Amino acid sequence: MNTTENQRRVFVLDTNVLMHDPAALFRFDEHDIHLPMVVLEELDAGKKGMSEAARNVRQVSRFIDQMINGADKQHIDHGIEIPGEHRLNGPGNRRPGRLFFQTRPNQPLLPDTLPGNRADNSILENCLMLQEAHPDARVTLVSKDINLRIKATILGVHAEDYYSDRTLEDLDLLYSGAEELSADFWESHSREMDSWKEEGRTFYRVKGERVADWHVNQFLYLEDDSHFEALVHEVDGDAAVIELAADYRGRNNVWGITARNREQNFALNLLMSESVDFVTILGPAGTGKTLLTLASALTQTLDAGRFREIIMTRVTVPLGEDIGFLPGTEEEKMEPWMGALMDNLEVLTQTEEGGNWGRAATQDLLRSRIKIRSLNFMRGRTFLNRFIIIDEAQNLTPKQMKALITRAGPGTKMVCLGNISQIDTPYLTETTSGLTYVVNRFRGWPHSGHVTLMRGERSRLADYASDAL
Repeated sequence: MNTTENQRRVFVLDTNVLMHDPAALFRFDEHDIHLPMVVLEELDAGKKGMSEAARNVRQVSRFIDQMINGADKQHIDHGIEIPGEHRLNGPGNRRPGRLFFQTRPNQPLLPDTLPGNRADNSILENCLMLQEAHPDARVTLVSKDINLRIKATILGVHAEDYYSDRTLEDLDLLYSGAEELSADFWESHSREMDSWKEEGRTFYRVKGERVADWHVNQFLYLEDDSHFEALVHEVDGDAAVIELAADYRGRNNVWGITARNREQNFALNLLMSESVDFVTILGPAGTGKTLLTLASALTQTLDAGRFREIIMTRVTVPLGEDIGFLPGTEEEKMEPWMGALMDNLEVLTQTEEGGNWGRAATQDLLRSRIKIRSLNFMRGRTFLNRFIIIDEAQNLTPKQMKALITRAGPGTKMVCLGNISQIDTPYLTETTSGLTYVVNRFRGWPHSGHVTLMRGERSRLADYASDAL
């Protein structure tokens, strides 16, 4: 069916869309939404429990209840007006979209022998009925289930993924946190450039057309023998103040850890900065995300006394089959998921003197200041003067990420680590991950920073596997 810009569209929502985003009911502007009865039944079946999906289902039920409150049968058959602002399209406002419910049983449009889930087949039959009832409109099934979308396409029903939760249209547009300057940067900007030193730091004030595209706490570098590396301090129109980045490659180490490449040096600058409260670090396995973060956390907690303790958490999504129930306290249940913490503590204490006993004592001391917490018990808490590390953050939804970040109280620093090419949560993609969401939303905020680590520093075997496999 050919679609035009002004053609009316009818959207049929699958259950998983509403379980993923309760506000999906309000994301379709002036277009109509149809909910098959089987979707309401699946929502009712999924409302119990304390999981994120169950909470979303209960929120959807509340939204629907508010919308139909006081409406009679005739009003419901005519469609419940969906609240919200409506897009201007041509002369005047188009009519607001309406929410319809399935009020008639499905016609036997599909053979009983058609394989597959009965609920999915019921949704497909409802879509085919709507196509017959609305020949002038384009009926679209919106589902996050790729197999259902394939079946719908085979049967002649237009199907789409749910796009409204995407932070970016293309992952290539994701903010990297650093920008390479042109080779003639100094020549083209030297005329109106000022420089000065303040408290041992060097600053430059530059002007130019490209300056307006910079963001606060973005890194700048030159790919030449000068090894110039700077950090954007502030931006005002086409003028900016940049500051030379600290060099953590030599004697200026962090808990014995030195930066092995440019991106790691950028990361340590953000992690050690007192003016940066929120840091996001992306990178494949072996780039040093956890090691750098843990080293900076220990330095600022034990040496500088800036934080009271370190809190580390992550999403408990298994790589293989789930190992089942784990006994013990909250921290003991989280132990198996914190292998990265143990591995990096071993690296951070391997240079300690005193042999095995000395290293073991040092590890016990460090672990006494590092608390392992589960994400399930974060809601309602407020963390004061803590260094919070969220590992494997690519498996968080935007809603979960918001719930976590808003737990930060005064004096708390939060660091989110992840690799968006290794998402293990169903229905999350690289463009809909909560980690991608916060990288994009916090870009340019003066108290946040982001860096993408590129080079693996784990081993030649790990580096080759990342490239070849």
